[in-house]
Amino acid sequence: MKYGAYEIDEGEVTSIIVSETAGDWSEISHSDIVIVGAGPSGMIAAKYLAENGLKTVVFERRLSVGGGIGGGGMLFHKIIVEDFAVDIIRDIGCKLKKINEKYYVLDSAELLIKLANAALDAGAKIILGVTVEDVIYRTDPLRIEGVVINWSAVQLSGLHVDPLSIRAKAVVDATGHDAEILSLVSKKIKDAKISVPGHSSMNATLGERLVVEKTGEVLPGLFVTGMAVATLHGLPRMGPIFGGMLLSGRKVAELILEKVK
Repeated sequence: MKYGAYEIDEGEVTSIIVSETAGDWSEISHSDIVIVGAGPSGMIAAKYLAENGLKTVVFERRLSVGGGIGGGGMLFHKIIVEDFAVDIIRDIGCKLKKINEKYYVLDSAELLIKLANAALDAGAKIILGVTVEDVIYRTDPLRIEGVVINWSAVQLSGLHVDPLSIRAKAVVDATGHDAEILSLVSKKIKDAKISVPGHSSMNATLGERLVVEKTGEVLPGLFVTGMAVATLHGLPRMGPIFGGMLLSGRKVAELILEKVK
């Protein structure tokens, strides 16, 4: 059919969008894994979890993916990864330039796009413009069993609109510096006994090592990865070097797979 040879029914367009979206949300309502934050650790975790057969959804409050990747270093469009993360970068198809035995450089835009593409190709859903405003929890024993969500635009508008809930076998806080989910739990669920002191000043050597070492389960059903680990444990910040973020994301996926699958 030639371009312009048929009439577009605007109402039909709306109907298709609404019905297809409703089908997705019906599936998402009971997920295996909810990842909050589409930064580097969240997206690489989504890739490994989804390709191992777990129904995985990533909620990102902004209308873009990448977290801290997109700005590169002070808005320069390059970032660094260390030699120990090269296998992850090659796995998602990013181009790398070797600088020396320790460092590789790559384009920030390519990394964030390839990370998102890898997660989507593995079968994960990435839903933009959604804020996680609370969690679902149960007691005896205390555990996290999902998240409470609303449109980011609703929160920004100041309107009161009741949220919806998503059940999950595991929730991952991948919200970066703010550690949004851990902060919510620390304030609202006193029995969780979680303290979120915030990250400390820059020490990239310590930060890269410790953020991977301390990635894990905070309480049953709630995991932490990436820079949120540093915020939870008071670890140093690292700047525009992302090897630890990627390894942290892969590690949290491996830990979840041991428990959930």
